[in-house]
Amino acid sequence: MAQTEETSRSPQLDARYRLAEQMRKAGERVDELQRNEYLIFQHPGRFCFGMDAVLLSGFVRIKPGSRVLDLGTGTGILPILLEAKTQGEHFTGLEIQEESADMAARSVAVNGLSDKIAIRVGDIKEAGRLFGAASFDVVTSNPPYMTAEHGLQNPELPKAIARHEVLCTLDDVVREAACVLKPQGTFFMVHRPFRLAEIVRTLSEYGLELKRMRMVHPYVDREPNMVLLEASKGGRPRVAVEAPLIVFKEPGVYHEDITGIYGY
Repeated sequence: MAQTEETSRSPQLDARYRLAEQMRKAGERVDELQRNEYLIFQHPGRFCFGMDAVLLSGFVRIKPGSRVLDLGTGTGILPILLEAKTQGEHFTGLEIQEESADMAARSVAVNGLSDKIAIRVGDIKEAGRLFGAASFDVVTSNPPYMTAEHGLQNPELPKAIARHEVLCTLDDVVREAACVLKPQGTFFMVHRPFRLAEIVRTLSEYGLELKRMRMVHPYVDREPNMVLLEASKGGRPRVAVEAPLIVFKEPGVYHEDITGIYGY
């Protein structure tokens, strides 16, 4: 999501860019999210959000008045997009890396969202202790996909933490989500299809029943490389498998699934 040309900016967006430039730190860039003229700070040397976070934001269902927690929020992309797209009452992002949390907090501030979004520095493994049991209606997560056995870890620690289970595991994420969710609350996650059996087993172990699933394919003739999941705390066993989501029609050209549903 590239920056908007300065000549096409509204007065509000232009003012927001000027403020962002004052708040931007060395090595960071400012990107426009194409939602409500919101901006986000990112650092290419650390970790920038990808398509998975955007797709998860479109898959999530939030009822008006809901309180939402994002586990491992990174630069705050999910809370910011969900605030723009839904009528949730309040959003909290939990992030263990202080530099990422700082960027997230500044993104919240530059968009004037401090009354709707809170960024907390903390460990996913401690979410239950930090927030208390049954504190949220919805929990979201775009967790690390790879275990230590899955491929080479990025030598840059911030990127390794985001991609590999360095500081938390799938079990940690699901356990803490189940703890902080209210009865009948919903958990949304994006992950890799090759871990689906493990994911379903782990959800069930912590009382989260898989309710909805959608496979994401990079192209119509390729295997899925992501899966979007919705689980309910204490829900009955019944799963709706939605039609596959296709990202690209051809290299560099989004499929109608993306342009129609997500507006990008």
